[in-house]
Amino acid sequence: HSNYLGQKEKFSVRVKKDWHKNKVAYLMFIPIALFYIIFKYKPMYGILIAFKNFSPLKGILDSPWASHYGFEHFLSFFQSYYFWRLIKNTLVISISTLIFGFPAPIILALLINEVKHRKYKSIVQSLVYIPHFISMVVICSMVVLFVSSDGFITKFLSSIGLVDGSVSMLTNSAYYVPIYIISGIWQSIGWGSIIYLSALSGVDPELYDAAKIDGANHWKCIVHVTIPAILPTIIVMFILKIGGIMSIGAEKTILLYNSEIYNTADIISSFVYRKGLLESNWSYSAAVGLFNSVINFGLVIGANKICKKLTDMSLW
Repeated sequence: HSNYLGQKEKFSVRVKKDWHKNKVAYLMFIPIALFYIIFKYKPMYGILIAFKNFSPLKGILDSPWASHYGFEHFLSFFQSYYFWRLIKNTLVISISTLIFGFPAPIILALLINEVKHRKYKSIVQSLVYIPHFISMVVICSMVVLFVSSDGFITKFLSSIGLVDGSVSMLTNSAYYVPIYIISGIWQSIGWGSIIYLSALSGVDPELYDAAKIDGANHWKCIVHVTIPAILPTIIVMFILKIGGIMSIGAEKTILLYNSEIYNTADIISSFVYRKGLLESNWSYSAAVGLFNSVINFGLVIGANKICKKLTDMSLW
């Protein structure tokens, strides 16, 4: 007991000393803590809606519990026609984006890092960053125009016999996923490369000199020095991407899809939007959203453990 009190006293002393030493940092952290408490943790109380037949007039607490011990809406979703279609579409888009989209900013960062002319390098960086700052609504409007029957992309592809130029490419479900992925890479590749460029700036130049002395050419320097140096950053970003593999934003999907391509384009988040906001089926949409979040949580934990086991590096 005396040891416990002694440790507790020492801990309180350390906290007081740290407070006096870093008082400004603690004060700066208060708004961030309040933001997460108010806008992230407090809304989690609304998870109860998924287990109830929610009525806005009765509120969350007074709304009756759903049948099957509160799992009525989950079971309804699992047994519905849409369940496997939504899972399949979400996974196809997410995994395709991960395969083609995740390496893209890494490759771009490596290419930019090889540019030695500072002015040219700045111009290239500015050009590839611009799409990130364009509104998603504007981006999707541009995509719709580009792949319409009169769009230059449709005309070009039809001229070489790849698509039917008489209709918009977004009316064909086979073209939706490539359009979604390519437009996503175009919008995010520049901004995504910033973190890798920051990691590359911290690579010790002496490592390159040592590699060249050992006979490594330029390509081998990239493979054996540059990439291993930024590997921890790549792994952290990969784990975060895996954690959001089921959480494709609904905004872009809603702006691009139409009823003719629901079989390919409809995903979990767009389904939640239609059920919750358009059809006012709040409990059902909350159940679907909660199911999606639980899957993502499991993916983060699993990806972190696998990366830690294989590479001895992890997020935590």
